Amino acid sequence: MSEVVYDKQRLKRARLAVAAVFCVHGAVAGSFATRVPWIQDHADVSAGMLGLALAFPAIGASVAMPLASRISHRFGARTALRGLLVMWTLALVLPSLAPNLPTLCLALFVYGATSGMSDVTMNALGVETESRMRKSIMSGLHGMWSVGALIGSAAGTVAAHLGSDARLHHALAAATLTALGLVACQGVLDLQPEPEEEAPPRFSLPPKSALLIGAVGFCAVFAEGASLDWSAVYLRDVLDTSAGVAAASTTGFTLTMAVARLAGDAVVNRFGAVRTVRAGGVLAAVGGLLVVLATHPVMAMGGFALMGLGIAVVVPLAFAAAGHSGPNPSQAIAGVATITYTSSLIAPSAIGALAQATSLVASFGLVTLLACGLTVFAGVLRTGGRKAAQAAPADVTAPGPRS
Repeated sequence: MSEVVYDKQRLKRARLAVAAVFCVHGAVAGSFATRVPWIQDHADVSAGMLGLALAFPAIGASVAMPLASRISHRFGARTALRGLLVMWTLALVLPSLAPNLPTLCLALFVYGATSGMSDVTMNALGVETESRMRKSIMSGLHGMWSVGALIGSAAGTVAAHLGSDARLHHALAAATLTALGLVACQGVLDLQPEPEEEAPPRFSLPPKSALLIGAVGFCAVFAEGASLDWSAVYLRDVLDTSAGVAAASTTGFTLTMAVARLAGDAVVNRFGAVRTVRAGGVLAAVGGLLVVLATHPVMAMGGFALMGLGIAVVVPLAFAAAGHSGPNPSQAIAGVATITYTSSLIAPSAIGALAQATSLVASFGLVTLLACGLTVFAGVLRTGGRKAAQAAPADVTAPGPRS
């Protein structure tokens, strides 16, 4: 990408702009999630068929994400993000229009594809902004995604409580978020490819560096997916709690993740990415042990909260490390994103299958082991550290400006 010199004020504005993009992206996801029951009823699908349909967003994202780097190269980062983000916000309308299973699967495939491509592009711009600011910002950006998801889900909860038609709700949400996204995109870095820079391939396997970094992200996302989808079930079935207490465990997990991401950059700038992830792995493993050994709901709820705290910054730091690991940040980020999306796809079903064969307690024993992997393999996030050492604290994934 060709280099443009940005002063500190413009970089601050670029950081705020890309943070707003993350927030808009999260708001779309939150808006969709709260209306899934309405969409299920409208499409007249069973729980099993709905589970099949809900695999299609991850499939669409995995297929489309490798295209993001080529689109950025063709049109420039800002224009690519503007177009892809608009496609994502407008795709919110599609699932609620689906009258049956085949159309719902197709709608969710498109929804996931546009999500994945805009996700890769905004993370690549986040990494470049972090690079030029010479300090960690990726955790905070992902924290803004969580804030957006909470805002979107809160609005969706109100709409569902009022009994509104999801088609109307999502049309209004899509129009609002599209406008906000277009405004936000105006302030992001405007990166253009060098004239002699070769276009990345349309489809390619993730680079080796992305595979190692993605493995760390896999462990974190597996724990996240397992906790989000199974924490309430765990408290209800294993510890015989009420539905309200069970739901509170999921809420606690989500809140600790959001808070930790918003505060994570200060920790990473102070201690570095590797030490932060290693400490997070210890917290997540301790949390997993509390869940597995819990004899009282409070103990399990504390365990899930610790897991949320421990894994919160891992994925942002994995994207940052991928972006600094080679000459094509978008391609490396797409590789890591594909691995983490795959983890989010298989985690809930893997936990269910293991629970069916053994028990939920054994399933979260596996989650605890994967959390230990964060501590063991955190060193791969040191990618690009030789450049960073000249401008940032040790292990911080924030090298200097890159052309």
